[in-house]
Amino acid sequence: PTTARTSDEMAETLDGCAVMVHLAPAPAPRHTLSWLRATGELLRAGTAAGVRHHVCLSAVGADRITGGVFPALKAREALLQRSGTSYSVLRATQTYEAAEDIADAGTEDWIVWVPPAEVRPVSLTDVATLLAHTAVSRPLNGVLEIAGPEQFGLDAFVRTALRAETEYRRVRTDPHSPFYGARLRPLDLLPGTGARIARTTYREWLTGRPAPDTRS
Repeated sequence: PTTARTSDEMAETLDGCAVMVHLAPAPAPRHTLSWLRATGELLRAGTAAGVRHHVCLSAVGADRITGGVFPALKAREALLQRSGTSYSVLRATQTYEAAEDIADAGTEDWIVWVPPAEVRPVSLTDVATLLAHTAVSRPLNGVLEIAGPEQFGLDAFVRTALRAETEYRRVRTDPHSPFYGARLRPLDLLPGTGARIARTTYREWLTGRPAPDTRS
């Protein structure tokens, strides 16, 4: 969302929409205030236009990780809860598709540094399917989590992705390494009890990917 448009203009655009799905990723911490301000404007415009269900994609750990991008996600969830409109929050674990982005964020001199955290990554397709189902279902007025069927160390998850792409960066763990600006405890990225467990395994997802282009 952007504050360049007025609330009236956004409400006119949203006229006739029953459900609004919020997919904007968390910004860099220095942009959090403007991002939240724009989100609030969009929520108010949606309510004025008659939106009856706000659906938000968030991240597992947003309720307990205090640094990096996670406070912005938690604050957006709070905006939905206070909007006065029915809402659903879907928190997802790291997606299989995000492994290389995680590696890029932690790379220094051809070594990928990650904290010693556990993850249950999930297919983006599985997340999108549940998100769509949530959008057309009765509002949760609460939070639902989704995770993959297997648990790995974050280092093993990233290392497997790089090997599948014939990458030669080395992956190392360091308890002082940040994760998108946040300091993690070992279990911070794992879902709680009651999470929806997707079916697609990491091996199945890797097998279904196109072969990497190794041409120079």
